[in-house]
Amino acid sequence: MSLKCLLLCSDEKILRVLRRVLSDLEIEVEDCSEPELAVRKLTRQRLEAVIVDCSDRNAASEVLRSVRYAPCNKRAVAVAVVDTNVAVRTAFDMGAHFVLFKPLSSERAKASFRAVRALMKRERRRNARLAVEIPVSFRLDGGAGQLRATTTDLGEGGIAVQFANRPQNLGSMVVQLALPGTLHTVECIVEVAWENGTRQAGVRFIDLLPETRDVLKSWLEARSPEFEKDDPPAQCKLADLTPGGCYLEIASPFPVRTRVILSAEAGAQRIRAEGIVRLMHPEIGMGVEFVRKSAKQREHVQELLGCISKRESSVPLMVEPEGLETEETACEKGDALLDFFQKKAALSGEEFQAELRKWRSAHKSMSAASS
Repeated sequence: MSLKCLLLCSDEKILRVLRRVLSDLEIEVEDCSEPELAVRKLTRQRLEAVIVDCSDRNAASEVLRSVRYAPCNKRAVAVAVVDTNVAVRTAFDMGAHFVLFKPLSSERAKASFRAVRALMKRERRRNARLAVEIPVSFRLDGGAGQLRATTTDLGEGGIAVQFANRPQNLGSMVVQLALPGTLHTVECIVEVAWENGTRQAGVRFIDLLPETRDVLKSWLEARSPEFEKDDPPAQCKLADLTPGGCYLEIASPFPVRTRVILSAEAGAQRIRAEGIVRLMHPEIGMGVEFVRKSAKQREHVQELLGCISKRESSVPLMVEPEGLETEETACEKGDALLDFFQKKAALSGEEFQAELRKWRSAHKSMSAASS
């Protein structure tokens, strides 16, 4: 099943470049030259991405805003094509996840769209569901209560379930389910995404560990052709690192609020830890906060930090997207690099790099003085 995107643009030069690049990346393009028509299409057909030429800023804003409000496309990846004098923050505020600057070249566009395609695939996979009935149990209130249910469908991002009796005031829970035909059990914190009056509910996985996610991916792929393989992880360079996060230099960074998996090789083993992108500079890099909500997640972060420290900070890392978070979450406070991300988030990429070099120098000086 091919990936599909809507392209709103009337500039023939831009159209030629994007059609060629998207064709090479096996992304199907539906051209559109009128904003009103684009908005109508967004409400009627499912797309993995929307690309908007922002020459007319008001029309572009309307289309990008419509992406978020269209139920079938609210998780579509939004790409803005802007003039060089337009601030990146302006495009992000309009609702874009990625920004391409004019004039477009095939090489730069292809580099950016590799990240776009990887995220498009992840979002489609996360939303794909396999109809299957599996008994599940939920632990409530730290184990004080328990509920039993049966799945009606299962995907990488969560499950839909049918309860025997309608539960009341469902909040954070721990789900446990055994994958049929395997010895593996999925166990993680979940939260209710939706529920109706017929004892049905959809629950979202919150802290699914990378190794458990791998098992679930393989199980789903073996049972449904919809679950196509992800793009391989991309290599990036570690620029700065603290216990709370890191800055990665990469030509195709992922947008803010993307959940990512960072990995590094340690002999025959691959160490992995979860993160969330807190700031992004097109064609330069991204700042990532490590996810450390559960004990297992904290353990994985420590393993990755240990792996990197043994092989110096220049060790190459691999990064891959796990999907976009639709809601803003607070950044952890008290970590020097994460605090720096928050203070300098409004700077341009070049300005941020200059400030980062100053911060790095000061941080190393303070570390040396305290040691």
